[in-house]
Amino acid sequence: MSSDAILLQGAQVPAALGVTAAERRMGRPVQVDLEVGVDLREAGRSDRLASTIDYQALYDVVAEVASGREHKLVEALGENIVAALFERFAIDWVTIEVRKAKPVSGVIESAGIRITRTRAGEDTRGPRSGAGGAPARGRR
Repeated sequence: MSSDAILLQGAQVPAALGVTAAERRMGRPVQVDLEVGVDLREAGRSDRLASTIDYQALYDVVAEVASGREHKLVEALGENIVAALFERFAIDWVTIEVRKAKPVSGVIESAGIRITRTRAGEDTRGPRSGAGGAPARGRR
């Protein structure tokens, strides 16, 4: 497995995302950062687009999943994007961050998730938040 990666940072895509139906109908944009693990040696040697994954193709998958179906949770949107990327590209691993702007009242720029998955199906979760190692629960 290669430690090389293709990066997309700050992709903004409309998403039917939210706990309530009204929120999902608004189609507010989410911000997505993506790291896709793929061996880039051949692309580096050949200098040919055919030897790598086109940024636009990655963005198109993110946009298609985000706008193509409703999601109540940011976690579900992230998992579905990751699944679509594994389905369409020969990649080893993916780390995705999905952020929702101003998700709650108060002074908060964004809230979101980070998911890392490997093709083998392992998740590589970092430390859990909340008491006793259990994930904190609440409204999204």
